[in-house]
Amino acid sequence: MRICEAYFLPKTLGEATALLKEHQGDARIIAGGTDLVIDLKTKRKKARSLVDLSKVEGLREIHFAQETVSLGAMVTHTQVSRSEPIRRGIPVLSEACSSVGSPQVRNMGTLVGNVVNAMPAADGASALVALHAVAKIVDWEKHERIVPIRDLYRGVGDSWIDSTREILREVQFSIPKPPFGSAFLRLSRRRALSLPILNVAVLVRLDPGLSIFEEVRLVIGPVAPVPFRSEKAEKILVGSETRAKVIREASLVASEESSPRSSLRAGSFYRKEMVGVLVERALCRALSRVDPKFDALLEQSIDPVTKID
Repeated sequence: MRICEAYFLPKTLGEATALLKEHQGDARIIAGGTDLVIDLKTKRKKARSLVDLSKVEGLREIHFAQETVSLGAMVTHTQVSRSEPIRRGIPVLSEACSSVGSPQVRNMGTLVGNVVNAMPAADGASALVALHAVAKIVDWEKHERIVPIRDLYRGVGDSWIDSTREILREVQFSIPKPPFGSAFLRLSRRRALSLPILNVAVLVRLDPGLSIFEEVRLVIGPVAPVPFRSEKAEKILVGSETRAKVIREASLVASEESSPRSSLRAGSFYRKEMVGVLVERALCRALSRVDPKFDALLEQSIDPVTKID
């Protein structure tokens, strides 16, 4: 089945944007293509021409600066999941990317494509929202804008990025100041090739004495049309002691605050109940990565179901 009439392989970002301008809405950007090719075949999206970024220099690189991490548009889930600095320092992102699809999908699919596809269940995008990541976007007039990842979502599968006229060339986030810890948990019917029933991305930062939550970022999907920040639960935690009772209270509030829908994967009631389970476990896991003294909390927390028989 033919999905387009012309296929271009530019070598620079300038060539790519020039092709978009030349075709005036009839060309579309393609990176890994794991979502877009399906959308083109099912007529969910249309494109007479495709502009492939795979040959554009520099887009496959992960850059580590003193205070930031930048990931190019062609960085795959496999690259992120295998990056030793990310695995050691920012496990919420490596765990999210290692949860996506299958090895074949992770080898082809890109983290940026996860964002542009704008699905609230996207594992990598949930982690990026928890990291306060921003997107660097360039259009066919060479204008660049920087937008928080969270603000790119208009609704389910609907992004503010127009891939017929602009390119999300890079995502970037600041490395949190220590002491901090992060974690990602996913609930699905299978461990591979299965969309998540739920996912939870958590980042916590503590005071120097490791007894008070100074900052908490808690992102849950898919329980809303966009990746959902449980702000009420975050407010309960910030300024509170790092105790099991507080974590349990915040987890219950996160469950109450979420509004999951029923689908073939799971009913809304089950999803809502499991939000509290995963949030508690993810918070305890993030704390245990700050300091081993929190390992007892992790052992005492509710163990989430990872497979449905």
